[in-house]
Amino acid sequence: MPDPTEPVLAFEDAWRLADRVDGWLTEDQARTLYDAARAAAPGRVVEVGSHLGRSTIVLAASGAAVTAVDPFPDDWRYGRPDTERRLRAHLADAGLADRVDVHVATSHDARTSWSGEVRMVYVDGKHDMWSCLDDLRWSAFLRPGDVVLVHDAFSSLGVTLAVLRDALTTDHHVYTGRTGSLARFEVGRPMVADRLRVARELPWFARNLLVKVLLRLRARPLARLLGHTDTADPY
Repeated sequence: MPDPTEPVLAFEDAWRLADRVDGWLTEDQARTLYDAARAAAPGRVVEVGSHLGRSTIVLAASGAAVTAVDPFPDDWRYGRPDTERRLRAHLADAGLADRVDVHVATSHDARTSWSGEVRMVYVDGKHDMWSCLDDLRWSAFLRPGDVVLVHDAFSSLGVTLAVLRDALTTDHHVYTGRTGSLARFEVGRPMVADRLRVARELPWFARNLLVKVLLRLRARPLARLLGHTDTADPY
């Protein structure tokens, strides 16, 4: 019988499989996800927004039980009618399909009907402020000290506004740092210094916003001067 305290795959093997899947998760961010999920294993991790499974593979490889929540809309920039099928195929190819419960629903619908315990939440759903704020409500199922990770926290206007609003006006999440634009929070009551720590990331967000503008203007040489060498938006 497999030892539930051991990961299914070492991080290096998990990343090798995940990196074959299109997406916007860097290796360093994947390591952060993997380590947080390992700490939560064999408990349950809820992933809001799975797309093709790049991050889902990393989470499932950690040894945690994963619930992947995504309505798989085909009416957004990267959506296709076969996205769910492709996600399931990627999980099967990685040998991790039996470790992931794919929940085809919006985050709100899945959360309001949820009754089980959760030990970690990864938010990478819709990037408008109100949707992201609603996604953060999944932390109600976590214990104090458990981790919430938010992708694009300082590279998407809607997500950044949600993170700022949550950090400055609520008493649920303590900001502990970021890996690129992947922000890490712990469930708990923030101090003033914790709230200010989020605000100090605004120059990083402003830089990313400027990079986005430069890419839209096809001014990639100027974006490179800001340290951005990718053709995609900062993430």
